Amino acid sequence: MKVLNRIDALLDLSEEEHLLLDAVRALCRDHLKPRAAAYDLSGKFPWDNVEEITKLGLNGMFLPSEYGGGKMSYVSYLAAMREMAKACASTAMVWGNTFHAVKPFLNFASHEQKTRLLPKIVDGGMVSLCITEPSAGSDATSMKTKFIPDGDDIIINGSKIFITCGNHAEFYGVFGKWSEIENDRASISIVIVEKGAEGLSIGNKEDKMGQRAAPIVPLSFDNLRVSRANLLGEPGDGLKILFSALNESRPSIAAHALGIARAAFEDAVGYINQRQQSGRSIIEFQGVQFMLADMATDLALCESWLWRVGAMLDAGEEDIGIEASMLKMRASDLAMRITTDAVQLFGGYGYIKDYPVERYMRDAKITQIYEGTNQVHRQLVGRSFIEK
Repeated sequence: MKVLNRIDALLDLSEEEHLLLDAVRALCRDHLKPRAAAYDLSGKFPWDNVEEITKLGLNGMFLPSEYGGGKMSYVSYLAAMREMAKACASTAMVWGNTFHAVKPFLNFASHEQKTRLLPKIVDGGMVSLCITEPSAGSDATSMKTKFIPDGDDIIINGSKIFITCGNHAEFYGVFGKWSEIENDRASISIVIVEKGAEGLSIGNKEDKMGQRAAPIVPLSFDNLRVSRANLLGEPGDGLKILFSALNESRPSIAAHALGIARAAFEDAVGYINQRQQSGRSIIEFQGVQFMLADMATDLALCESWLWRVGAMLDAGEEDIGIEASMLKMRASDLAMRITTDAVQLFGGYGYIKDYPVERYMRDAKITQIYEGTNQVHRQLVGRSFIEK
């Protein structure tokens, strides 16, 4: 592990951030990792893990102090996310989902909106972004949810699917189309809907392949009425807000995927050093060493790019969409490949639930799908080279 540990040691973190990361590692070792298998089996929401995260103050690391937080660097958040995903991918997704959802509020909400909503997060409140619909996945411009202005109010009608933690969120950032703007792209807007709003219905939790303790649910809005004060930005600002949020959530998904990949790699290395075949440790076979070489090299390269993109965002660079797409695409593909190879290295034992590599493989798959499928990211990267 020396080569990977050297990369970790080069992280440019403050003393306070190093201390927090050490506390995250202890939390993962003592609480999250020992509970992960049981949560995967039951699919129950990991409330005790969420409480531990809140107690440690991790919800505040991406919020400014004026709203109750203690904002730290984006790189330190990515490092914490990777550690958490190594221990329990479901819990990491629950925590990361609030980060993904809160970014539009940090970047575009008014001071009144921030003051009203953000302190809830420090106390453990969760937030969900509501984008995907039955007929609109990666193509957000196809969404059907409508926002109809009515005096000082906005009436919302429509539905969303696959909303992470939608059954536990304190408030939602709901994307839809402003009825008075005809152009599909120009009409996309975002409205804040708070928990318990009349006209909001929450459907049953989906039974998922992986990350089973991080719930996803459908939502529906039936003549739901909110104050116009809950509009984020102006009518038609939705696509700009969405793209800005994705530039920061996609590296987070990459850190999540790489945490799963690191867990699978480390478990596989430990196993093949101990497991004997034909009188030798499995790791002594050349074919196995070739597999390890590819896994370790790709991990080292991808993690280095993770920290590079994180540093770009910390430096205030905004035009990083292609870098974020490259990172998310490569990290999630790598997570799927490494977890699959880890199962192979464990042989028959890798296929049963007594060993966590079976869970890692299931947890990794969704990282290739959400925050834009990897086919979409390849298209984004490829067409960026078209000379206009």
